[in-house]
Amino acid sequence: MKTLSVSLLAAACVAALSLWFSSAAVLPEMLAEASITPTRQAFLTSGVQIGFVVGALGFAVLGLPDRIHPARLFAACAATAALVNAALLVTPIGGNAAIAARVVTGALLAGVYPVGMKIAVGWGTRDRGFLVGLLVGALTLGSASPHLIALSGGANWRVTVSITSLAGLSAAFLMLGVQLGPYHAQAARFDIRAVTRAWTDRRIRLAYAGYLGHMWELYAVWSWAGAAMAASFALRMAPEDALPLARIATFCAVAAGGIACIAARWIADRIGKAQVAILALAVSGTCALAAALTFGGPVWIVVAVFVLWGFSVIPDSAQFSALVADFAPPEQAGSLMTLQTALGFALTFVTVQATPVIAASTGWPPVLALLALGPAFGLVAMIRLHHMGRR
Repeated sequence: MKTLSVSLLAAACVAALSLWFSSAAVLPEMLAEASITPTRQAFLTSGVQIGFVVGALGFAVLGLPDRIHPARLFAACAATAALVNAALLVTPIGGNAAIAARVVTGALLAGVYPVGMKIAVGWGTRDRGFLVGLLVGALTLGSASPHLIALSGGANWRVTVSITSLAGLSAAFLMLGVQLGPYHAQAARFDIRAVTRAWTDRRIRLAYAGYLGHMWELYAVWSWAGAAMAASFALRMAPEDALPLARIATFCAVAAGGIACIAARWIADRIGKAQVAILALAVSGTCALAAALTFGGPVWIVVAVFVLWGFSVIPDSAQFSALVADFAPPEQAGSLMTLQTALGFALTFVTVQATPVIAASTGWPPVLALLALGPAFGLVAMIRLHHMGRR
């Protein structure tokens, strides 16, 4: 029962999370049909981020995962998100209704991934690290999938939106076969006192700082790596060849992180969570600078840099939440992790929104270099946290 339920859950996460970047993956085809300002282009992706923040806080405050069977809540949110995503097919391209649909999709996905994580950890204690890594890997693979799906749609972006919407509906059906594990427990309601502890407890504050540095680059890379690589490749080949190659490279880059997530949880149990975060932040920050320096260079070098960036940008994600859980009082751990997630995704709204706007005026290399500021900030925080543990 455990293997079946966890397998169905992981598959459902992959399918449902394909909705996240369904518009970003087909933006070039949308621009071929309609003129969309850089700001509105960004809103089509960053709207999901802000919707997720509002949704996550709303679910936590209302305690919905405890009032509704988690698997049914996941299914309902995935199905509804799929229908809202399909609204992109009938709303004006880049219009207010399309952006609103992206915000609502993000809010509904807050009932998918966090709830899926809660279901997963209910199936084990000793292998909980593996279960968390598996779900983060599923999130990563699902986020990568629209770039691969976009290749099948060719110039017709509506095919990609339709396929991702059907994937969201399939996630709902998959969840009908998921059972709750023997270690399933109620989630605590959001405790406003967690805000104070997040600031006064230095260990938690440093874990938050590391997470914010990580989130500074993560979704900006996932959202715009394809656009950056397409622009870089276009300096070496025909634009009609650059875009398909950029999509394949983006899928490989993001999907590589999914493999790294599972390995990171295994390594963290042996060398420590902070050490894994330090290594990942150092590599991803270096890749950000390398991406700026190699922009417009040989295609194989650019692809290699972005794939390594994608591999290193995500495996530390679960470590920050685990560190907060380690340091927090048990009765506030859930609220502190919810607050951490909300702050991180709120920050991604800024970076995802700003990246294409700045790139339109300065070019891609300066923007890619700026993304290195996040992991540099997080790296300093995690080194300090590591030194605290050695005292």
